[in-house]
Amino acid sequence: MKRRESRWLKAVAVTVIRPVISLITRPTWRGQENIPREGGVIIAANHLSMADPLTIAHFLYVAGRRWPTFTAKEGVFRIPVVGPAVRRLGQIPVHRGSSDAVKALHEAEKALAEHGAAVIIYPEGTCTRDPDLWPMVAKTGVARLALRTGVPVIPVGHWGEQHILPYGSKKPRLFPRTPVEVVAGPPVDLSAYRDQPLTATTLRAATADIMAAITGLQARIRGEQPPLEPYDPKQARRQELERGGSEDTK
Repeated sequence: MKRRESRWLKAVAVTVIRPVISLITRPTWRGQENIPREGGVIIAANHLSMADPLTIAHFLYVAGRRWPTFTAKEGVFRIPVVGPAVRRLGQIPVHRGSSDAVKALHEAEKALAEHGAAVIIYPEGTCTRDPDLWPMVAKTGVARLALRTGVPVIPVGHWGEQHILPYGSKKPRLFPRTPVEVVAGPPVDLSAYRDQPLTATTLRAATADIMAAITGLQARIRGEQPPLEPYDPKQARRQELERGGSEDTK
């Protein structure tokens, strides 16, 4: 199978990044036996912090024995030196808010089907805005990709990275080492949707199943009960505007 990544750059990245992650985290890993050792697979994870791409990549590479392929913001690919290196490491640029986002989906599909890649996707599209850091309402791209390619979707829940770099913060807390737990679950059962047309209803239902699996894993790590309904940022904004309008009419 054709290789997507530069072998020597992979060696450099591993040599540089692994010791750094080991210095700042105390990882606990479970469920790695659920990750296929070869063939295309989608790793669908919740998104807590800008630090968690490193911890999930570490988990996938060491425990899952797979090279991590992310869909990443296009801006990363425009950074001098870093951008070309990231591209040669097989990562996939996403042009948010444009028709080019479709290109990213096609490139991810190609990576899965033709290169047998392990593609890490954050279905939420960004770090959660839930006040208690539970997974929020997700976009349907992960379900579309899974149903078009037929590859398994492995849900991953994790917890702890928010203590290293909280969302919105630019200053990481590097010491003492932060406990981080990452758990991979069995493949999400999407068989009910396989022969269905990819309508909005089908995609939303499949996405909800994927997010329920991710949320359940995070709930196990936290030992807490998740909310009955995931946080919806759009709905929260509407409610805030409605409250503001009500106050203005008083």
